[in-house]
Amino acid sequence: MPKTITLRPRTTAVERPLASLSGLLREWLPSQRWFAGKDRPVTDLSLLSLTELFPGCMHLLVHASHAPVPTPGGTHPPGDCYQLLLGVREHLAPRLERAYIGRAEKGPLAGLAVYDALHDPRCAHLLLERLRQPGAAGPLRFDADPATRVPGGLPPRLLDAEQSNSSIVYGDAYILKVFRRIQPGVNPDLEVPAALAAQGCARVPAPVAWFSTAAPRPATLGVLQPFLPDASDGWTLALRALSTGDDFTAEARELGRAMAEVHTALAQAFPPAGQTENGATARAMSARLDAAAHAVPALRPFVPGLRAAFAALATCDAGPPSQRIHGDLHLGQVLQAGRDWFVIDFEGEPSRPLTERCAAQSPVRDVAGMLRSFDYAARQRRPWRPEWARRCREAFCAGYAAQAGWDPRKKHALLRAHETDRAVYEVLYEARHRPDWLPVPMAAIKRLAVWGG
Repeated sequence: MPKTITLRPRTTAVERPLASLSGLLREWLPSQRWFAGKDRPVTDLSLLSLTELFPGCMHLLVHASHAPVPTPGGTHPPGDCYQLLLGVREHLAPRLERAYIGRAEKGPLAGLAVYDALHDPRCAHLLLERLRQPGAAGPLRFDADPATRVPGGLPPRLLDAEQSNSSIVYGDAYILKVFRRIQPGVNPDLEVPAALAAQGCARVPAPVAWFSTAAPRPATLGVLQPFLPDASDGWTLALRALSTGDDFTAEARELGRAMAEVHTALAQAFPPAGQTENGATARAMSARLDAAAHAVPALRPFVPGLRAAFAALATCDAGPPSQRIHGDLHLGQVLQAGRDWFVIDFEGEPSRPLTERCAAQSPVRDVAGMLRSFDYAARQRRPWRPEWARRCREAFCAGYAAQAGWDPRKKHALLRAHETDRAVYEVLYEARHRPDWLPVPMAAIKRLAVWGG
């Protein structure tokens, strides 16, 4: 895997297109689902690189800077790097109107319409062709698994689902995830599936092609994997069961067994270096709580009770050994095809540093994420179905315990701390991105702030 090197904005001729793009991107970027700095005004835009992949389609790495915002733990990062594929045309076809960013008024692109090229079937098709031909394109590098032959001519379609990246399905055979928020290093969503495939773990689709920035600034930009056309994600299945009044415990139990299998394969693929000290984990959770309470006033009355959960973690038994985990597990990250469950999206929480997402952590963190997801699903219908969530939580843990050999329910303090940490993350996320959803994690916060919750 490539060595991690820090990305730095370059002030060369590549900056000149900003005369055409800066104003358009300053307005367009904050409106995108995957843009992380919605609560912080963009103070500056810099181009890390610009490559013309093919005529009319530019690949850009853009660094968006923000004014520093003080928090109890210091300040927010000064900015983030984003990957953009932009199309330019004199006249925009009606089918691309939803992708329209604006018309450049000055600079080298003056008079041209600028749009998000991932919506353009022609650009998406040419991107797949580039992935089928390993090699370099300026500062970009395209690679592929030599054992897999990806056919050409597969029709592309951009998925509309809300997510922190963008995905294109090719002919119901492959799916390309294009990472939007870029950090230097190998993205876990390439590293982990490749390692699990080498272990023979069939629960995770293996990467067949990928592209990245070339040395000396390596960073994963996108990954192509097999697509499961007949699969349904766990979130959709759970909501369907709730709407029809069907039981979901059998599915939850099998999902628990599948996740335990994946954890076992992860421990084999990435041998843990040792046990993470609970005190350090508790301090990190408390710091995240302070930062979230600073940003979301509704959280503040519950801070003492939530902090008690982290204090209990510091003195409880260590629990299962720390290891590589999924890091952002929920019902939307699992697929059921037939009777089999598959686990996808190993990127982790994009808001956290890559080194933290790749670090060994307690597998209880993943269990807590799935338990929170059952609660999220149950609250999508009124009246709320708490007994549905409780049965699913119990079934998931039972299935996990049967496969893993240890029971998350018997690690009460450990599980409560990780579930609390997840709920705090959810509060901050919903407050920034989906304020209407804030009552869902806040209900959990009220429960978890009471000892024994």
